[in-house]
Amino acid sequence: MGALVVLTLYTVKATFLLYMGAAIAVGGWELSRALEVRKIRIALPPLAAGCAAMWTCAYWIGPRGALAAVALTVVAVIVWRLPGGSDGYLSDMTTSIFVLAYLPLLAVFAVLILASRDGPDRMIVFLAVTICSDVGGYFAGILFGRHPLVPAISPKKTWEGLIGSVVACVAAGAALVPAMLGGLFWQGMIVGVAAVAAATLGDLAESMIKRDLGIKDMGTVLPGHGGILERLDSLLINAPVAWLLLAVFVPAGAH
Repeated sequence: MGALVVLTLYTVKATFLLYMGAAIAVGGWELSRALEVRKIRIALPPLAAGCAAMWTCAYWIGPRGALAAVALTVVAVIVWRLPGGSDGYLSDMTTSIFVLAYLPLLAVFAVLILASRDGPDRMIVFLAVTICSDVGGYFAGILFGRHPLVPAISPKKTWEGLIGSVVACVAAGAALVPAMLGGLFWQGMIVGVAAVAAATLGDLAESMIKRDLGIKDMGTVLPGHGGILERLDSLLINAPVAWLLLAVFVPAGAH
């Protein structure tokens, strides 16, 4: 998966949107299957069309175009569910709008990162610091984890794992922001700390969703890891955070 990321980013970077689209599509399908246990039906066709429109507008037009696509997708979701009758209408519609916000809307900030003139380098920084949160937390938790972080939500997360995530993310940010984007090391450290906070909140939020639905994993696409959403949760929450911080610290013109 990492090799495909590098290949798409550093050949024709727009093809990375197809890679993202495939991941989000699988994640949306997993979430729709999980919601079926509560008899909630999300509006997949308008959500898929809206995702494509949002990302296309964000990449080639900018945030204003993406915002217009979001508004039109909300309208499409509201209208799509009307023929299905009033039974469950509110829960189906509001959950569909939540899915719109949780998957394609949060991911649109990754599209904005990619659309920058140095988008591939920014994307690598964003992906690396987010992944380091998972990697650092995993190994520190396995080796030293003793004290649960939030046992009511995620019993396996520990304070020691969180410290490992902080160390790994701060180190990655301090190294990559200067090396790849020409920023300052302290800016990279701030990006790393923010990535830890966002990634941890993303993991906890997804764990809370699974607990509410009474399921262990969102899917089985990645044996031993669960579904695609288990890999996307931290990336989704960190996307707007990373986009904002990188835009402030290391401004870059659109491509």
